[in-house]
Order: sequence, then C-alpha cells, then structure tokens
Amino acid sequence: MPYDFNFDLSRISRSFFKEVARISSKRNIHKRIGEIAQYLVEKFKISELTGLDLSNSIAIVEDLVDVNIRNILEEKRFLGAARRVLFLPHCSRKYMDSRCKASYDPETPSYYCNHCSSDCLINRATALAKKMGYDVYVIAGGSCISRILKNSRYEGVVGVACCPELKMGSDHLENVGVPGQRVPLTKNGCANTKFNFESLEKIL
Repeated sequence: MPYDFNFDLSRISRSFFKEVARISSKRNIHKRIGEIAQYLVEKFKISELTGLDLSNSIAIVEDLVDVNIRNILEEKRFLGAARRVLFLPHCSRKYMDSRCKASYDPETPSYYCNHCSSDCLINRATALAKKMGYDVYVIAGGSCISRILKNSRYEGVVGVACCPELKMGSDHLENVGVPGQRVPLTKNGCANTKFNFESLEKIL
C-alpha cells in the first residue's frame, strides 16, 4: 500500500541521501533503525523542509534505510545477473493525459514509452536502460510485477517506486529468488512523481 500522505524530498540535500546509504551499510543496522531514522530526521530537518509531522518523516526515513539495506544485501547477486528488467512508475510520466504518446498493453499490463517528451523522466530512464540492454516496463503498481516475471525469465530487477511499493515488490522477488535493486521516489502522489535520475543511472 502507498503512503496515506504525500511528500516531496526534492528540497532535501543530496548529502542526506548519501548519509542514508552510508548508515545503511553498517552491520546490525536493523536493530537500531528507529533510533537512526529519528537522528536523520532531526539532523537534516526533514519535518521542517517537507511539512510532514515527525512520525511521517521517521516512517519515510526508516523505509529509505530499509531499501538501501536490501540493495546492499542483493547487489553482488544482481551484478551477476545477465538478463535484467527495469520497472518504472507510470505516475512519473511528464503527462498523464493524451499528450503522453506511450502505448498501453493491457495483457502485460504495461505502458511502453514512445519518447514524445525529451525532458520526461520516463523517456530518459527508458532510453538509458534500453541502451544498456534492459527490458523496460512502465507499470501502474507493484502488483503487475508478478505477472510480468511469471511470463519472462529475468535474472535481475530494478524497480523505481515509492518505498511501500518497493517493499511489496521486494517480498515477491525474494519468493522467486530474483535479486533486485531499488530506486525510491523523491516525490510521491498520483501524478508528477519524481525520482533521482542519477541514482537510477548509478544502479543500472
């Protein structure tokens, strides 16, 4: 389930995300995750910059740390995967109406980017991933993943989504034994969501 609140982390400094990754790499981090999340929220003034209350700010940071831990634990297996796929969220398209020229396949189900807007995050991510040999699906939610993976033998998965969707997808990947890497949204919602392109580029 997505968060029941909206957030925008685009005003947060890149050093915050670097600190999340650094802290996540420490051993036994899961035992202190709540304490560390509160420390990060206070140090980087997350509540003040996002307008979220303390509990929601801590929930986001806890999930970001969890996502980073999973990436670290699965990175070696992922790098050894030959056939990889990228799942992108359809809500990060520049347009959510007829101006978006993506084609939709209900059988998959997935959108396929037709590169109509050069400054669209989905266009940029799709072009990069395909250049690197990935199959790309622009999906409406994590529930689509199991259907796609059932029909295709992918050895590695990269997912871009909000943290709750990433965690749901991660549980499915664990069940089918496929390693994954995750890129969390920096701005959520039903449209105009955002993710850090450089973070995706680094993972791909």
